[in-house]
Amino acid sequence: MKNAIIIHGTEGYPEENWFPWLKKELEQKDYMVNVPQFPSPPVVPAKISEWFDVLKDYPINKDTILIGHSLGGVFTLRILEKLNDPIKAAFFVGTPVGIKPIKYYERDVAFSGFKFDWNKIKKSAKHFVAFHSDNDPYVALENGKSLAEKLGITLHFIPNSGHFNAQAGYTEFPALLQEIVEMEQKF
Repeated sequence: MKNAIIIHGTEGYPEENWFPWLKKELEQKDYMVNVPQFPSPPVVPAKISEWFDVLKDYPINKDTILIGHSLGGVFTLRILEKLNDPIKAAFFVGTPVGIKPIKYYERDVAFSGFKFDWNKIKKSAKHFVAFHSDNDPYVALENGKSLAEKLGITLHFIPNSGHFNAQAGYTEFPALLQEIVEMEQKF
């Protein structure tokens, strides 16, 4: 069965931003969609081990797509590093990869650090997509450019989209849905 896991970012939750909209859209396309609540307390950094504890309750297999927003994208990279078999796809939205300015740089470093095994990551999914904006108040555009370069893909640059959150007007995300639909046609 087609499986999607949407992973929120710092201080995030399943009902925010475009997550409920995308969940509904993907369910209409016969996906089993999960949007887990990960521990992300204000001020005190979340622990990545706690996020992996939550993730244990959600199946990941060859038909899985992972969709990570912000710190959720960092966690998605860490998931990909641990997989033995490749998933269908990984989508990254406003993901920090260590290039300052990052508003919560110290918290993100405490969560995961920014040294990634890019060779392992690239072998762990058949398809990658990354979105970034030029006016993201949390994560500088250079992060999206670097992520796309490391993955060997073209960055989906959407100007004036902020952090792709509700504050920036993102309660729906048609461009992301379109990328998922196009990926489905390839695989």
